[in-house]
Amino acid sequence: MTALSNNPWEGVHKQQFPVLEETQVIYLDNAATTQKPKRVLDVMDRFYRERYATVNRSVYGLGQDATRAYEEARICIQKFINAKRADEIIYVRGATEAINLVASSYGAVAFKPGDTILISALEHHANIVPWQQICERYKCDLKIIPMSDKGDLIQEDYNRLLDENKVVFVSLTHVSNALGTINPIKPMIQKAHEAGAKVLIDGAQAAPHMAIDVQALDCDFYCFSGHKIYGPTGIGVLYGKYDLLDEMVPFLTGGDMIETVTFDKTTFAKPPRKFEAGTPAFVEVLGLAEAINFIQDIGFEKIQSHESHMVRLALDEFKHIPEIKLIGTPEKRAGVISFLIDKIHAHDVGTLMDAKHVAVRVGHHCAQPVMQHFGVSATVRVAFGIYNTPSDIAALVAAIRYAMEIMYG
Repeated sequence: MTALSNNPWEGVHKQQFPVLEETQVIYLDNAATTQKPKRVLDVMDRFYRERYATVNRSVYGLGQDATRAYEEARICIQKFINAKRADEIIYVRGATEAINLVASSYGAVAFKPGDTILISALEHHANIVPWQQICERYKCDLKIIPMSDKGDLIQEDYNRLLDENKVVFVSLTHVSNALGTINPIKPMIQKAHEAGAKVLIDGAQAAPHMAIDVQALDCDFYCFSGHKIYGPTGIGVLYGKYDLLDEMVPFLTGGDMIETVTFDKTTFAKPPRKFEAGTPAFVEVLGLAEAINFIQDIGFEKIQSHESHMVRLALDEFKHIPEIKLIGTPEKRAGVISFLIDKIHAHDVGTLMDAKHVAVRVGHHCAQPVMQHFGVSATVRVAFGIYNTPSDIAALVAAIRYAMEIMYG
């Protein structure tokens, strides 16, 4: 085995993450969800123990303090993605809900029969199924931006689709969860706008790895999930340009998203409250804000450098195992590698690696069209986070060799 070091910064110490400290697992499933640092857990626990009260409904001090913290978190998120204003930030349960919200609420005011919606061949199911449903509802056409066998979107085909169709909306992943492909979204957004289309970017896999500037990108909508950026589950973010949010109809209705209610008529609050019906996940909001602070304290320059180093080390090691077949070799890759081992099913690989306490994802990764493109039913996916180290790669390689030894006999 080659030397597995040379990086001046080798990640965040695992002792900051209770699960990693307690279990000693080599956790390489970060594209699915990330482990939580103590400081995030402490913020949420402390709020439950010492400051708990509902938000947006109370005149008493405890409730006022909770509401203030809740809205300060919105400002934190605004700054994290460089939105123009805090009321362009909508709290949702995750990226899946955000995409469904835009499909339903923007679709209701913008889509009509004969319109075309573009998505890409790289999408997660959460950015496929909502648009299929919307196209059925409004008699729109859904067209797919194809990808190459490397796993990159074919830009010539994208431009052709924009030219040849009445495209009103483009919905793209920033980073592929299955292959790690980083899409060139800024020029793609510009091309879509030149064609008169609005653009949503699914940033679930990008937000943990790179700085996001929605104003520089000029996207119309951007979303991500808290649990993928070292924050809690059940909370996510939808950014939308304010004028678009203002014209959209509510996605959910009920308490706290109204202006007035009578039995004859209801009027709705302005964004973002128009889209935040019911008692929100306000403790999770505070956990998300702390996770963002945690990431920013490290800095994306260090994060990207570290994760790129982990990918290079892993790919270098894989070169010494001829039975490994990489699935996707994109030009620009985030911290994700998908692969197969010759004549061994991905699920068997994952099960045997678990026996060595190495946790990887196996399956179609909620991206079945990607698997179909490569003619496979499943892959083994390794996804790096800020706490992974060269020693984790050594453990990964050892677990792969163990699986091969067991299966090959």
